[in-house]
Amino acid sequence: MQTTSRRRFAAALCLTPLLTPLLTACGGGDDDGDPTVVGVAQADAQFSVLVEAITAAGLDTTLSGAGPYTVFAPTNDAFTALLAELGVTKAQLLADKATLTAVLQYHVIAGRVAKADVPLGKPVTPLQGGIFKVDTAGNGLVITDGRNRQARITATDVTASNGLVHVIDKVLLPANKTVVATAQAVPDFSILVEAVVAAGLVETLNGTGPFTVFAPTNAAFAKLLAELGVTKEQLLANKPLLTQVLTYHVLPSRVLKAQVPVGSAITTVQGGTFTVDASLAITDARGRKAAITATDVLASNGVIHTLDTVILPAA
Repeated sequence: MQTTSRRRFAAALCLTPLLTPLLTACGGGDDDGDPTVVGVAQADAQFSVLVEAITAAGLDTTLSGAGPYTVFAPTNDAFTALLAELGVTKAQLLADKATLTAVLQYHVIAGRVAKADVPLGKPVTPLQGGIFKVDTAGNGLVITDGRNRQARITATDVTASNGLVHVIDKVLLPANKTVVATAQAVPDFSILVEAVVAAGLVETLNGTGPFTVFAPTNAAFAKLLAELGVTKEQLLANKPLLTQVLTYHVLPSRVLKAQVPVGSAITTVQGGTFTVDASLAITDARGRKAAITATDVLASNGVIHTLDTVILPAA
């Protein structure tokens, strides 16, 4: 019955004698009557702005192709909220083809990924590049995008001839800040930023990466200064020591919380290792403990986890 209904729906939409030449414009379909992912969007009034955006970006032909694709489809309300957030009109957004294309491709995954197959807590790589992640929230799923904004998935597994569509209540945006810029935007990382600058590591950590940075708070640095019996100025002036300590907080890859190898030695950029236990406590090379108090702050070239204690490599 479901397939028959879809056939009738497609027929009503696109297959009258006068509209047969417009089959491709209507999103196309397979022999079983399923529309493409573009056709699914065209058939639902809540996606009218998304359809306009796909057309303006010139992606309608691509997304009507063989695929398969998984599309996270923002509703009209999601686009209205985005326009307010960015302070632009719909016309301005649709006219910026480069930005529009990057944003739309950030909503598309190569392959058919059903709700049951979403890799929870792990990086999801869309066509645009970069990553986002999906986590459970209550009985539903929530996406965290590259700018650490969240969108709820409100409907899942809408079938199409060339993939699947999941409905979301917010337009996703790719990351626009490196790990350094992300830290600079957080007042509680001000000493860490000073330390990165003093050690001459800004250019490195603004590089391609990806990096995982375990970022100590200002309170963590205050504890370290008391432990070492030095002032902040003395610590920042000791570049060799500072570099050793800071690079001990960096991994040469992106490791989200769900990917942390619990109980195994983790090798840092500095060359030393530390371990993380099931409670997300780090034991450093000197047997000192640090708690990971926040996780998975995404950046364009990596991810940041927050620490309450500065960890130290072997003496």
